[in-house]
Amino acid sequence: MAPEQHSGGEELGRFLRARRTQTSPQAAGLTPGPGIRRTPGLRREELATLAGVSIDYYTRLERGKETRPSPAVVDALGRALQLDDAEHQHLRDLAVRAARYAPKPAPAPSRTVRPHLKLLLETVRPNPAYIVSRSMDILAHNPGGLALYAGIADWPVKQRNIARYLFLHPAAHEVFPDWENQIRGCVARLRALAGTDPDAPDLTTLVGELLLKSPDFAGLWERYEVTGRKHTAKTFQHPHVGKITLVFQGMALEGTPGHRMGVYTADPGTPDHDAMLLLDMTATPTEPRPSASEHKR
Repeated sequence: MAPEQHSGGEELGRFLRARRTQTSPQAAGLTPGPGIRRTPGLRREELATLAGVSIDYYTRLERGKETRPSPAVVDALGRALQLDDAEHQHLRDLAVRAARYAPKPAPAPSRTVRPHLKLLLETVRPNPAYIVSRSMDILAHNPGGLALYAGIADWPVKQRNIARYLFLHPAAHEVFPDWENQIRGCVARLRALAGTDPDAPDLTTLVGELLLKSPDFAGLWERYEVTGRKHTAKTFQHPHVGKITLVFQGMALEGTPGHRMGVYTADPGTPDHDAMLLLDMTATPTEPRPSASEHKR
């Protein structure tokens, strides 16, 4: 099963429909009338009224037939749907794409990591760290950065992907005590990326695989959430070092096609820091450290 490909207007409508069906009348400030509601969430006419547009206009928006909503209409819909800041910005981005005023296309995917970035991963040891692509492929790592995801080293290098691990690796449920929160945040990030660049090959390939192999992923994908959990601390139940809670920091890497670096830290002198040290010492390096000559190139 491959993810559906959509024009900008269709993707805008898909997002509006998903958020409408998940917004209760009470949350939107409405008092539901008598009788059984045949559809969950808001009705089209209720959302149209709240946003100050005609039902015909809103229906055309949701069906992808109207592709140039004004910024005022977009913002009114965002307020009516009780969107948070990230969701509201995503709605604006979809409206821009639907009107075909999209910014420059996303850079082509690449797995190449420059030697100085690999050296940086070694420099931050014993803190676990890795570099991932925009679709969460693990492109480079220090020993602890890979070892945190217990069992992922058994996969071929090109198969190592954080989203794939969360949904398809048998160890993921045990490694992450809050697995449900982890997968929601993961899908929300992929949804946000795919919403504004839905035909990107690296994303469509991964999403297609997960839709086919994971009912959990398919259900979350249909919800079209684009914001995940905000907490930076992550707890791992690791088979070699036990329970360990680390603070995560992700950062964009300049001059790369959407690559990001993730680093985990713990306060010195704590059991979590001791466990992090043990993980770094016992983890098996899976690739050689960059040499000085590589660094100079």
